[in-house]
Amino acid sequence: MILGAGRAAARNRQDAWFVKLIAQIFAVLLTLTAPAFAQANFDTKAKFAILMDEESGTVIFQKDADLPMEPASMAKLMTIAVVFNEVRAGRVKMSDEFFVSEHAWRTGGAASGGSTMFAELNSKISVENLVRSVIIQSGNDAAIILAEGIAGTETSFAAMMNELGEDIGLENSVFTNSTGLPDPAMHVTARDLADLARYLIHDFPEYYHYFSEPEMEWNGIKQANRNSLVELGIGVDGLKTGHTEAAGYGSVISTDDGGRRLIAVVHGLKSMAERTEEGRKLITWGARAFERVAAYTDGAVVAYANVYGGTSGSVGLVGDGEIALYLPRGSRKCLGASVVYTGPLLPPVNAGDKVAELRVFCDDQLVQTAPLFAAETVEQGDIVRRATDALKQLALGWL
Repeated sequence: MILGAGRAAARNRQDAWFVKLIAQIFAVLLTLTAPAFAQANFDTKAKFAILMDEESGTVIFQKDADLPMEPASMAKLMTIAVVFNEVRAGRVKMSDEFFVSEHAWRTGGAASGGSTMFAELNSKISVENLVRSVIIQSGNDAAIILAEGIAGTETSFAAMMNELGEDIGLENSVFTNSTGLPDPAMHVTARDLADLARYLIHDFPEYYHYFSEPEMEWNGIKQANRNSLVELGIGVDGLKTGHTEAAGYGSVISTDDGGRRLIAVVHGLKSMAERTEEGRKLITWGARAFERVAAYTDGAVVAYANVYGGTSGSVGLVGDGEIALYLPRGSRKCLGASVVYTGPLLPPVNAGDKVAELRVFCDDQLVQTAPLFAAETVEQGDIVRRATDALKQLALGWL
């Protein structure tokens, strides 16, 4: 009996090794065959950029969107996300008042030389006014006061930021403070910032109006919204700017102009004027240069992905709600698409797992991507199913 169990364990290890090898081979093949994301007749001076459809999460344009970058004050969007999450959970109220510590006053106040609320030492300020300052004034003192009021210390608050980031699905971001002040250990990606903005817009619509407030006055000092695009009359109503000497100028932008809400991120620019212009160009191009083509209704299966050793040999792939394609105007005849995933998938595959990507082409140029999710759960199959799938792989391959 013991010998039989040992042999079974060895076979299981060999089977697991074989499955991992297959997955690794397919991952390499897909990487080699996947085309580069086309610029679709648009380019930007920004070092990092992304343009996303808010409703579906579809990416329309990207430029080094997955490379790490210093977030600067755009990290404050995660600070705001934690605050809103705590309010929703009932652990914090917008009317609560938090104490202005010496650390917050010195590190983020007027003497620091950075963006500030001009909070008075040892005073108390409501959560709502602190939130407004972080969003409108980019107050470093306000961000620290919120962090200390909720978690006791910025270090503890940063742990909450990272935990929520993981829940949201930010795969390549690490936060170490509430302000975005330079720290070599802190980094984000343009894609993660866009996903964070999408979370704020989708989950907290009752608070989104703060992002478009034109100005805020505190302690007798009036400051305009640092997002200058809000005042241009082009439909921009959020969200956050950022700047450090090392990172350059960046912003996270959103608009519902053109009949749909878009989210854009630009970063690594040389000046405030360049940040404003490049942000304006990207968001305006996205709103004007595309037409919407309905492709798949909510719940419609786009394709099927192979599953190795599962109770089913495949799983349906669906979008996050309806999938609408946004094509360059006058280019409907150029339409083509493919589904890409690292496969075969290994069970269990849970309903709702993000497992694939729809890639849309126009004249062989990649113009759009959309995430695809498992439509149902596929559990691990019995030994007969795993053996059958192994033979299928050896004889026919999965393609």
